[in-house]
Amino acid sequence: MPEPSRKVAQVIPAIETLEGAGFVVRRPFPRPGLDQIDPFLLIDHMGPVDHAPGAAKGAPDHPHRGFETVSYILEGELEHKDSVGNHGVLGPGDVQWMTAGAGVVHSEMPSLRMQREGGRLHGFQIWVNLPRADKMVPPRYQEIAAQRIPRVEREGVVVRVIAGQALDTVGAVETHTPILYLHVTLDPGARVELDAAAELNAVVYVISGEGRFGPDRVEAEESDLVVFHHDGARAALAADDTASGPLDVLVLAGRPLGEPLARYGPFVMNTRSELVEAVEDFQAGRMGRIGVA
Repeated sequence: MPEPSRKVAQVIPAIETLEGAGFVVRRPFPRPGLDQIDPFLLIDHMGPVDHAPGAAKGAPDHPHRGFETVSYILEGELEHKDSVGNHGVLGPGDVQWMTAGAGVVHSEMPSLRMQREGGRLHGFQIWVNLPRADKMVPPRYQEIAAQRIPRVEREGVVVRVIAGQALDTVGAVETHTPILYLHVTLDPGARVELDAAAELNAVVYVISGEGRFGPDRVEAEESDLVVFHHDGARAALAADDTASGPLDVLVLAGRPLGEPLARYGPFVMNTRSELVEAVEDFQAGRMGRIGVA
């Protein structure tokens, strides 16, 4: 007998807020009353926005400790530098999965070409919490080019498997805890059910289009976050038959850590004293500086 599909617990519309040097993002969480969906700490949807020459903004040098940042670019170019010496430019379809661990200073800016010439930028940043045992691991940087991300196509459905496993395909990224990260595109009228074990927290973020989710076919549209109950082992997604275009979504699932959460800006630890230590270490330069060996 097939595993039951999870019902939808709630649909959360994203809110607009400013991030970095002043660029607008759509953010379903964190927000008042919803600090996290354990182990996910943040989802930021950047753009799509068309920048004029000289107007593109990003996130200049800033620190992180205790979690992972995941950047996924749909359009444009994002340039990464960090205090460990990593440097790269992400283009359409590329993923950067950075484990900040014990601490790193990094910057994420539109590429020099985009800053000079302008252009469209569209993508995501997602924060994934690290368990207590891994919060002080050495920083690590995984840059996965678009062509290395497995792609599965079935009956009007395209699934890009960034992390975890879907449709008998294993993702490209190594994770500290079980994480599912998929980019799924469905043609009008298409439907897919994806494995999402009941013990995982599972959500779908609608990038564009309109869809119906779960066995009750709950409606959601662009910028909505669909949160599933723990009453099944599969997540059902369907694009409306009458839609004018495809349904484009991110599917995220992860095993909750169930640990205390102490959070201050770019630092995510388990206790307030660990946050104080993180601030002191950053101010003392112990997380390094970009461009300084």
